[in-house]
Amino acid sequence: MKIGCPKEIKNHEYRVGITPESAEEMIAHGHQVVIEAGAGAGIGAEDDAYRAAGAAIVDTAQEVFATADMIVKVKEPQAGERAMLREGQILYTYLHLAPDPAQTKDLVASGATCIAYETVTDRHGGLPLLKPMSQVAGRMSVHAGASALEKAHGGRGVLLGGVPGVAPGKVTVLGGGVVGFNAAQMAVGLGADVTILDRNPEVLERLAIHFEARAMTRFSNQANLAECVAEADMVIGAVLLPGAAAPKLVSRDMLSTMKPGAVMVDVAIDQGGCFETSKATTHADPTYLVDGIVHYCVANMPGAVARTSTYALNNVTLPHALRIADKGWQEALRADPHLANGLNVWNGKVTYKAVAEALGLDYTDVASALAA
Repeated sequence: MKIGCPKEIKNHEYRVGITPESAEEMIAHGHQVVIEAGAGAGIGAEDDAYRAAGAAIVDTAQEVFATADMIVKVKEPQAGERAMLREGQILYTYLHLAPDPAQTKDLVASGATCIAYETVTDRHGGLPLLKPMSQVAGRMSVHAGASALEKAHGGRGVLLGGVPGVAPGKVTVLGGGVVGFNAAQMAVGLGADVTILDRNPEVLERLAIHFEARAMTRFSNQANLAECVAEADMVIGAVLLPGAAAPKLVSRDMLSTMKPGAVMVDVAIDQGGCFETSKATTHADPTYLVDGIVHYCVANMPGAVARTSTYALNNVTLPHALRIADKGWQEALRADPHLANGLNVWNGKVTYKAVAEALGLDYTDVASALAA
């Protein structure tokens, strides 16, 4: 199979779908790899490193899309990239379709087979291809929020860890999954006063055992949510419904109860965001104010630490990419029902139920695609 990797073109996105080491593994399996010139520059992987691994370097993304049987990326394809997809071509990347009707429409129209990293599962019910980026984003959320809290950046002027004689900042984390756990770890490490809300008693128990007295856990109901948001200097939105749009937990009305200059970091923005007032931002212009509350809603947070993120991502995406290339996508998905959960669009049809429901589209089950 010919596997192609274009340069990412989303604002301030420096990650790359295939590292030179991954390219070498693919070539060792008998596949051809074609890389757009400069695709790895953001992680310090020059074209010569790919050539040394045996990959071919081409000048444009158009050449990659025109010749590759499978496209491997990091972020969802932008409009110009979607226009280059063709029927039967495999797209293997993050998609986050539920809040993105334009992308979904284009992928359906392309006829491509689209496998989304974020809905591939494992035998424990986890999301292994999303997990490393959730870990990165969770940890980064506290860095970003701490910077936004500085007065010069529009915040309250609060140091999260405080100093002797001055209370630390209060951090409320909404969701105790991978993002929330990593955000809480960072906030606790800085000495902040941390509260984590979740609706799953088992998650709350696990968090309470791990953090002991260093962080408080509370059940996420409307009363507790409202109280914690009102008291917080920083709120981190870390909720996830796999493949579906994120629930809007913090309403516009709740902002009026918050401290002026408090910061809201919406890590769920890829899935539409969990604050009613969220809108996607970029690393070039990461924050905005609503009713005096600072919002940080960058949709590709891990792109800022591109080298760490790329290698963490390739560690988990490469094995599945090799199975798809070695066996063909249908046989690979038949052999692995967890990988089959990644199929979101096939042959002009939506094959992930939560996406179809979120966008009001017809749903075709994966079994139909695999039987075709």
